[in-house]
Amino acid sequence: MHYQSIFKNGSFAGKTVIVTGGGSGIGRCTAHELASLGAKVILIGRSRGKLDTVLAELHQDGFQGFAYALDIRDEQAVTETVRQIVRELGQVHALVNNAGGQFPSPLEHISAKGFKAVLDTNLTGGFLLARELFKTCFKAGGGVIVNITADFHNGMPLMAHSGAARAGMANLTQSAAWEWGPFGVRTNNVAPGWVASSGLDSYDERFQQKLRQIRRQVPLKRLATEAEISAAICFLLSDAAAFINGITLKVDGGASLASPAAIAPLPEQQPVKAQQAAFNGFHRAVSPQCLEEKSLEDTAPKDELTEQQHHD
Repeated sequence: MHYQSIFKNGSFAGKTVIVTGGGSGIGRCTAHELASLGAKVILIGRSRGKLDTVLAELHQDGFQGFAYALDIRDEQAVTETVRQIVRELGQVHALVNNAGGQFPSPLEHISAKGFKAVLDTNLTGGFLLARELFKTCFKAGGGVIVNITADFHNGMPLMAHSGAARAGMANLTQSAAWEWGPFGVRTNNVAPGWVASSGLDSYDERFQQKLRQIRRQVPLKRLATEAEISAAICFLLSDAAAFINGITLKVDGGASLASPAAIAPLPEQQPVKAQQAAFNGFHRAVSPQCLEEKSLEDTAPKDELTEQQHHD
């Protein structure tokens, strides 16, 4: 069984696409979809082991893939790796800037080091890769960049450092769309809402309890699948989006429409006939265990949420 994409076979034949954060979550799913559509996929991430796992999956499915271990926050390493990729694999046609990471914490407990780490991972690293690919490939041959941001539009309480970085990326995307558009380079954002990705299981139990309640704040009463985010990414990468440049495409089930001043709170129960089935074309998708319905026991409160390790 292969990826069940909504796009036609061969949509990305002859295209080479870099996907950062390709070892897990949205990046892993996107790599599978692009490969199933004919792309030569290059995975980038910090953990070589995770990348090798995804490469093995691609090869088992009969597709081609390559991987390069890289800390995208390291400017020199980014420059050298991009040159190595072009030297070994040739022209790159598109970049999916997906790598990122954050930890839940109240603003008052975020250190300067923690804030900078999240900013570098979610903003600076993506800028460095986009800049180097523009100089090396896109300026002469055109290209497409899709940056992955988040639902930061009404702020991101307990994730303020990530919200600041994502908002910066959205603005950077608009600048790049204007500056690089004349060279045949399109730059857009996909802003996912809450996604039922296995990465949610990495958070502590206190935060997982909050996650189990999140769906109540989404008009569609559920979280997105990884495949629904990947489909949006593939659309913006495709020829069908050839005149779309500098936008942010929200894929959040309408959650970003909410505000503290909302006068029409969502009903607790959704009418059965109004429920919409989720699309999930990813044949290797794994549902996060933390979202399974279960009786919750009270847990002892913690003084503060601690900084968790960043992840691709």
